[in-house]
Amino acid sequence: MSFTETCNQIFKQVIRDYHEKDNVDAPISNPYDRDSIENRLYLKCWIDTVQWHLEDIIRDPHIDPNNALALKRRIDRSNQDRTDLVEQIDSYFRQKYSDVNVLPDATINTESPAWAVDRLSILALKIYHMREQVERTDASQDHINRCKEKLNILLQQQVDLSTAIDQLLDDIAAGKKYMKVYRQMKMYNDPSTNPVLYQKK
Repeated sequence: MSFTETCNQIFKQVIRDYHEKDNVDAPISNPYDRDSIENRLYLKCWIDTVQWHLEDIIRDPHIDPNNALALKRRIDRSNQDRTDLVEQIDSYFRQKYSDVNVLPDATINTESPAWAVDRLSILALKIYHMREQVERTDASQDHINRCKEKLNILLQQQVDLSTAIDQLLDDIAAGKKYMKVYRQMKMYNDPSTNPVLYQKK
């Protein structure tokens, strides 16, 4: 089984597990060993899935402003957790390929493997929810047809992205590509770099 086949299988499992309760406050029940990459992939997609639904909730035009602010701050924390998980997954790849003999003409990719996996996780959510739209019985046929077209594009995108990720990992393993990870330097979460925060001290 390729790496992305494992990813897509776990992402489907996560989304299915979440929708058993369909509640943003439902506790996670990660079935994989804490130190395994499968555990990190499950947790990554769980964070994405909860955040997907938080983003739905906050767009309610009738939401109480205080609840909206609390949700916005929760989404900000979720984004930081998501970034942290991506960096953990990239650390796994760096360790896995640390002994590779990088070829003199090796090139760098536009994004690290884990950020591509991040997009694959979001894509799994888009596919699940677009399929929900296709299966609606209370929507017009025109709506369903438009969503079918979008679903087909998303499914092709999943194939293409999965193929590209597996090819990237093969190239890294062969020394044709090399990893260079830039840690996320988000300034607005840091009280020493966000002027709204440090000017109030």
